[in-house]
Amino acid sequence: MSSSAELQKTIEDMIDAERGILAADESTGTMSKRLAAVGVESTEENRRWYRTMLLSTPDVGKYISGVIFYEETLGQKDDNGTPLAELAASQGIVPGIKVDQGKGDLPGAPGDMITYGLDGLAERLDGYKAQGARFAKWREVYPITDHNPTALGLTANAEMLARYAAVCQAAGIVPIVEPEVLIDGNHSMARAAEVNEQVWHAVFHALHQHGVVLEHMILKPSMVTPGKEQGPAAPEDVAEMTLRILRRTVPAAVPSINFLSGGQTSEQATANLNALNQLRDQAPWQLSMSYGRALQEHAMKAWGGDPANREKAQQAFFKRARLNSLARQGQYQAQQEQAA
Repeated sequence: MSSSAELQKTIEDMIDAERGILAADESTGTMSKRLAAVGVESTEENRRWYRTMLLSTPDVGKYISGVIFYEETLGQKDDNGTPLAELAASQGIVPGIKVDQGKGDLPGAPGDMITYGLDGLAERLDGYKAQGARFAKWREVYPITDHNPTALGLTANAEMLARYAAVCQAAGIVPIVEPEVLIDGNHSMARAAEVNEQVWHAVFHALHQHGVVLEHMILKPSMVTPGKEQGPAAPEDVAEMTLRILRRTVPAAVPSINFLSGGQTSEQATANLNALNQLRDQAPWQLSMSYGRALQEHAMKAWGGDPANREKAQQAFFKRARLNSLARQGQYQAQQEQAA
């Protein structure tokens, strides 16, 4: 299979009118905080058990089309010795891998950050592919302040995302491009819209310069929301503003936009996705999700580290995936949260 055909097959397997992507790529540090919040020690075995539990949820492949792994998880196996990538694939879920390696301050741009991990990426992708990964994800973060992101921050981060995406496509790996505009702060929705427009414009300019094939990538952006200290906006306002800015900046050739939840509650993320899909006739792309905590939060609480709670936790995960599938189709209603 040619690289182009390989990329197209992965895109087709990942993009589905009723499904979205599970982000299970939390670093060990992030996962430790989430486990601690439910009273669970962050051991490798507990992390393995928890992610195995999610991926073995009966029929969850009806609602989940892809899963983003952390490097540790890609190499793990379930209790029967089946690699977790194979376990996912058995449910019709395409395995993928987070490939960025942390972030630090961007010199010359106070307040902005840059992500590490391009060195040796091509070689790492070969290894991940051998373990079953068919797509990758790279995240750059953009804080909003009176001075950020700077012009340098916009350019440097876009360049990193584009270089990563080009390396992935050369390896036959579909890149998920994630420019996350952080929700932290007290900024207005208008300011968030301004920054997201700058970010997305810079990213697609860089992708074009690096020859990235837009038909063979997925965009994972933030929704346009006010800063967390402002409180949440109405889903209809989030959807209208987000689509307005996306239409200005994202070419129609991109097959799917899979939003991150980025600090929203599980319920807010579902309601906002639903509002977006109620306007989907205004969008040339699929409007889906790539949620982490917003898919897992209730399941993790239900589990609480007790293997006896496995079925209850799987039911919570399945319900959240199903509700987001309804939102994916613009058919979610808040009262469905109360149903089993």
